Order: sequence, then C-alpha cells, then structure tokens
Amino acid sequence: MLLELRVENYAVLDHVVVEFAAGLNLLTGETGAGKSILIDALALLLGEKASSEIIRHGAEKAVVSAACEVNDRRVAEILERNGIDSEDGEIILRREVAAGGRGRVFVNNQPATVAVLKQLAPYLASVHAQNESILGFDAAARLKLLDTFAGCDAQPVAETFAAWNGIRHRIAELERGEQDKLRLIDLWSFQKKEIEGARIQPGEDDRLESEKRVLANAEKIYLAAMTAYDLLYEGEASSASTLRAASRQIEELARYDSKFQEALASLESARIAAEDLGATLRDYAAGINASPERLAGI
Repeated sequence: MLLELRVENYAVLDHVVVEFAAGLNLLTGETGAGKSILIDALALLLGEKASSEIIRHGAEKAVVSAACEVNDRRVAEILERNGIDSEDGEIILRREVAAGGRGRVFVNNQPATVAVLKQLAPYLASVHAQNESILGFDAAARLKLLDTFAGCDAQPVAETFAAWNGIRHRIAELERGEQDKLRLIDLWSFQKKEIEGARIQPGEDDRLESEKRVLANAEKIYLAAMTAYDLLYEGEASSASTLRAASRQIEELARYDSKFQEALASLESARIAAEDLGATLRDYAAGINASPERLAGI
C-alpha cells in the first residue's frame, strides 16, 4: 500500500507531498493540474527510464520519494539478496535525477540501483493506462493475473517444467544424433562399395596423372614425336642418313689410316642409337589416342 509520495522540482512541481489513506484514493482536478505528473513520478520510482528534461527549470536535481507498507516475503527476499535492511513492513524509496543526467537511488535510505527498483515494482504498485484492459485477451497476462490473485508461488512448477523440458530436448537431440549416425553409416557403406568397386591400385594416381597430361596435350605430343622421328630417321636430311653418309667417308679414311677405326665404331654406335630412338618415337606416336571420353573419365 502506498502511504506517501513526495515530489520535488519535478516538471512544473516545486514541492508536493501527497498522503494516501486505506481503500480507494482519487486524484481529481482540471486538465493541467498535475495529476499525470504524479503518476509519472511514481513510475520513476518503479524503475522507469529517467531523463534530465524532467527537472524543474532553475533546479539542480529532481527528487521523488515514497513510503509503502508491504508485508510480502518476496520483497524481504529481494532486499536481502541486494544487501538492504528491512524496515518492519515498510519500505522507503528515493530517486534523484541530476541536471547532468546522472542519478542516485536509495531504498530504506541505503544506496541501491534502478535494477532493484524494477525487482520491487511488481510488489509495490501497478500503473495502468487507458485501454489497458485489452491485456485480458492475452492468455499469458490472464494466467499471471490469476496467479497473483490466488497468491500462488508458481516458481517450483516453473523450475520443474524447465527441468522436464530440458530433458525432453536432450532426448530429442540424442534421437537426432542416432539418426545422424545411421545416415552416416549408410553414406560410408556406399562410399566403401564405390572405393572397392574402383579397384584402386598403388601408384594408380601417378599413372592417371601422367596419362591425363598426355591426353590433354595429345596433338602437341604427336607432332613433337613425329617431327623428332623425321629428324632422326625418316627425313631426307635425318640424323641417321647423315651418320650413314659420314660412316662411309670415315670408313674410306680408315682404309688408309687405322687411327680412324675407333671413330668409325663410335659413329656406327651413334647411328644405331639414332635409328632406335627414331623407331621408339614412331611407335610412341602411333600409340597416342586422343580420346575426350577417356580424358573425362580420368
């Protein structure tokens, strides 16, 4: 129950003290008399956001305080949690808003925070506006009103429900995890069969890489091999032909000077090597198969 409300230097109010009696109290007056200012001041004590604009012109700070009678054990628990002493069924709130925007909060003449005011607010007062009855259409609001009227402590039920809900979610996670495991087993089994079906051999990747380079450059490789073959063996001015002609001349020299016999043997070996390499290049070029399908397969 609100016993007294004091407002100093708030909006257009200089200093106002309002005492409330038991039962219904009505504030009446013409528009602009300051009724809504008192309600706003009370809301400030309940933790609403403060602004330096509420300070009366020429004043350094605005001060709002109130004395409330309360016998709710939950209020005592809030005070105890925040290190604030109780005052035997009475609680005194005070809030100051300075011109610089900074403010101070006191509960039972002890320093506190706006967060403490917000914790106490539900057990001290409720500020209702026009058309607020539409909250009755909200199921959560109706349930909260019913619990408040009945004085029920729903916290144990909420904690039990939270624990049950956590277990339910954990079971769902475990079931999803089991399903994921089964899907992975199916995937890995399929991949294992694919790998086994491919019959992969050691070193096969190197061979495939080499074959891929050949197939990707088949035309260039064929041209290079056949050009080298012509130069070594087939062409009119091939190395083999030139070496044969040179051998005949050196053979003629060796008939007159035996020191050319060794050179003749070396030249003959070079000719045979050139002809063998040329034959190898010819066979290699003949084996090149420019197959786009094979290249794509590799």
